[in-house]
Amino acid sequence: MERSALNLWVGLFVAAGFAAVLVLAFKVGNLGGASISDGYSVTAHFDNIGGLKERAPVRSAGVLVGRVTGIRFDDKRFDAEVTMRIDKHYKFPKDTTASILTSGILGENYVGLDAGGDTESLQEGGNFKLTQSAVVLEKLIGQFLFSKAQEGSGSSQSSSQNQPQGQSQNQPQGQSQNQPQGQPQNQLQNQGSKK
Repeated sequence: MERSALNLWVGLFVAAGFAAVLVLAFKVGNLGGASISDGYSVTAHFDNIGGLKERAPVRSAGVLVGRVTGIRFDDKRFDAEVTMRIDKHYKFPKDTTASILTSGILGENYVGLDAGGDTESLQEGGNFKLTQSAVVLEKLIGQFLFSKAQEGSGSSQSSSQNQPQGQSQNQPQGQSQNQPQGQPQNQLQNQGSKK
């Protein structure tokens, strides 16, 4: 009797573990939650979408208002066209800004909407005119390193350009820049003390 009760508890524990893994998989894959079938489709064009994927959330003020339904490359404009389905309960002005953001440092990408002040709302087939592309970390690091390299090479060039003609960069520290050529520094000091 004890053995069968123990087997039952182990079986229930394993089943609960499988259920937890399944829920986690749905949560990570954005497969859970309400579907946005009753809504309207809008598009936005971005120079770079980063790691944005279909079914990514569309949020405004942190609230889920829609989902990304399609991503394609526009070969006329040479950018990415993102199609989103917005819940019919949420109306956004025509001058709303769509940005690709990341939740946390290593989190998923999503589309963030910042409402504008226009009185007319976006309708089915509308287009976000104001967009902000994803921030690509590799590009930022490259720009930072390039700017630091430019600063380093620029300062060494400017210091050599500011040197008076005929003076070497490796001049001893104690030597005066105003010293006439051919006279040692100690002779100049002796002349100053005699006067």
